[in-house]
Formats: sequence, C-alpha cells, structure tokens
Amino acid sequence: MRQEHDFIGIKTIPPDAYWGVHTARAVENFPITGHTVAHMPELIRAFAFVKKAAAHANLQLGAINATQAHAIAQACDDLIAGQLHDQFVVDVIQGGAGTSTNMNANEVIANRALEHLGLPKGRYDTIHPNDHVNASQSTNDAYPTALKIATYFGIETLLKALSALRGAFEAKAEEFKGILKIGRTQLQDAVPMTLGQEFAAFAAMIADDERRLRESAYLMTEVNMGGTAIGTGINAPVGYVDVVIPELARLSGVPVKAAANLIAATSDTGAFVDISGVLKRIAAKLSKISNDLRLLSSGPQAGVGDIQLPARQAGSSIMPGKVNPVIPEVMNQVCFEVIGNDAAITMAAEAGQLQLNAFEPLMGWALHKSLHHLARACHTLQVNCVEGIVANQGLLTERIAASVTLVTALNPLIGYEKAAAIAKSAIATGKPIAVVAEDLGIMTQAEMHKLLVAERLTQAGAIQAAD
Repeated sequence: MRQEHDFIGIKTIPPDAYWGVHTARAVENFPITGHTVAHMPELIRAFAFVKKAAAHANLQLGAINATQAHAIAQACDDLIAGQLHDQFVVDVIQGGAGTSTNMNANEVIANRALEHLGLPKGRYDTIHPNDHVNASQSTNDAYPTALKIATYFGIETLLKALSALRGAFEAKAEEFKGILKIGRTQLQDAVPMTLGQEFAAFAAMIADDERRLRESAYLMTEVNMGGTAIGTGINAPVGYVDVVIPELARLSGVPVKAAANLIAATSDTGAFVDISGVLKRIAAKLSKISNDLRLLSSGPQAGVGDIQLPARQAGSSIMPGKVNPVIPEVMNQVCFEVIGNDAAITMAAEAGQLQLNAFEPLMGWALHKSLHHLARACHTLQVNCVEGIVANQGLLTERIAASVTLVTALNPLIGYEKAAAIAKSAIATGKPIAVVAEDLGIMTQAEMHKLLVAERLTQAGAIQAAD
C-alpha cells in the first residue's frame, strides 16, 4: 500500500492503483449509479487528447520541462490506445462539476508517466497530478472541452449507424417498388401507393435527421480550453489559448476552436441542450418508424399483415408459435430513454449558476447513453429486422383488387364520372374495381394495372433519400 495526502488528510491507496487520493475520496462520496467513467471510453480518450495538448503547449511556453511533457504525452497515448481505462473508477454522476473525473485523469496520467520514467507511483515531486498534468488548466475548462470532444466522437458513431439503417430501408424500397398496397391515414384505408414508396419515405426521414445531426455537430467544436477556472485564463501562460487549441485540434482530429467569449463558454451549456434536442428529434422519428413496422406486420393472420418481420425469438412462454416484433420494440424503448435524457439535460443546463454549471457530469452521461444506445438500436433494427423484411405480396394484391380506394387514383385519368360509376358498381356488387371497370367497358384490367403502377404510383410521389 502507499500513502497519499491532500489538504483534508491522508488516504491509503492500493499499490497497483494508478489513481490517487482525490479519486479515492470521490469513490467514497459518489456511490450513485454503479457505472464508472470507464463506461465512457470516448470521454477518457478525449481527456487524454486534452492533457496531451496541454502538455505540448506547456512545454512550448515553459510551464513544464521536456521530461515531464514527454512522459505525460506518452501516458496520454496509452489512454488513447485504450489502456488503463479500468483505472477510471469514479461514478459517472458526481458533485463538483467534474472535478473528480478530471483528477482521476490527472492521477492516472501522472502515475503512468512516472512508470514510463522508471519511478514508483506517487513520486509526485517529479510529475504531480495538479502541478504538471493539470498545468494551465482547471476542471472548468478541461472537463467541458473533453466532454464536447467525446460527444463529437459519439455523433460520428451515431451517424454511421443511421447511414447504415437508411441504406437498409433504401434497399427494401427498391425491392418493393412494384408492389401495390393501400396507404392509410388515421389507421383507415386511404389511397393506393407502393410498398417501395412507404419504405423510401422511412429512408428519407432518416436522411433528414442525418443532416440535422451533422449541422449540430459543429456546436461541439467551440470550446473554452484555456479559460481555466471561470474563463479569464488565470494561471495560464500568456498566449496559451493560441497554442493549445490548434494542438488539440491536430491531435484529436476534431476541428475545435476557441469560443469567442471564454467566460460565457465556461458557464453556458446550451450546446448540450441543442444536440440533445436533435437526438430527441431523431428518437421521436425512429420510434414512429418502429411503430409503423409493428403495425404493418401486426397479426399476422388477424391483423394488417402487409409485411413480415424476421422471426428473432419465441414470443411467448404460454402461446406456442407466437412471434413478437421485439426489435422495433427495443428501438421504441431506447427512444423513450433518449426523450427522458433530454429532459434531464435541459434541467441540468437550466440549473447552472453564475460562472459555472456544476451539473455537466449528468449531461455528459445522458448524452453518452443517448448517442450510443441509439447507435446500437439502429444497428439491431438494421441487421435483425429491416434487412429481413418480406412483403406479403399475395395479401396486398388481394386487398388492392378489392379496394374501392383505387378509384381516387383513377379520377384524374378517366374523369370523375367514370370513376364514380366504377366505385358505385364495385360497392354494390362486391367485385374488384378492375373487373368492374372492364365490365363497364371503361378499361381492361391490364390497362388499369399499367395506369396505377407504371404511370401513377412508381413515378409520382417517389421519395429519394439523400446521402
């Protein structure tokens, strides 16, 4: 065991722990969720980029020496590579505006840097968590900056999952482009369309959200790094911001830039509210699509039954043969969670006071869950549901043949009077409208099909999903 101290007193630290006294106190103080910062690997990587950029800037400006800077950078590289993430043992929800996470990072990096120098853990006279790893920084600029970079990484992950899901819907739209069906409004039969158009609309909805998400990602690139405690830059060398920000952009690959007003940027968490709102929008629309898939596949014998979802598991412990739409259902639940997370983020942002918002740990955890749960739900919806959807073409053909709603599509082609005559006769006789139209000498069944499919439905109103 080793002994470490802070101004409160002395703590005994396990000998193999890379964290120190500040982290030990945080573990005692915040036994909240059971989820540690180790569950947020993007945040750990983002902190490593922040600390490495700071070390390079501090070396250039004379705040630390070359030995310290190189060892700190080497330790940061280890974190970026995924090493020592298990040493981030502080709970994701914590008091102190993220100080415990920042100190957890400072202590792990300091002790790893000492190890690279061949020195034992705790030799803080050589590399100190505060004096060297945290030089020219405060939690109040290091934590928000790392959180924005981590969120940017999470956005990229979600965008890839959304793109793949959109591609699956586009493929089905092409596969189903010639299959006629009845469109519905307010759950009632409305007018004819193709199943391909229905799936192309799903793809277009997702494409629109991809654009919104890309547009909002830029909010994560405006950071307050260099503002230190409240945005004034106290304790940072002159010119530090101009050095550390470009270095952080170079190392992380995220095009970060300094906020125009560092004091405002230190207390204003509106960017997190904005991106959470976009995620809520995405969640609402993905949940709607999932609802539609469940409705379209309902039954299958006594329900709508337009499509068949792939059978993924037994649906009941008592009803043999029952299969439930479990993949859309899990997407629904993830979307409900994201909408709830948005409410938490909104309240946390509103609760900030004066020059700092103390509740960014909750915002960061909620954003992490929203981004990654959505991405995983999109993936399972894609591979375990959409890619295996099959059209009930025979049933759809029967319904189209029997549906009087088709006369609406014929109205501009043959005129209102003829269309009304077909509808009246079809309702009276119960015959399909194609048969009625042929009986009345208005058009043959083949001509009607050509008009409906080739000339009206597969061309008019087709929705192309943009990349």
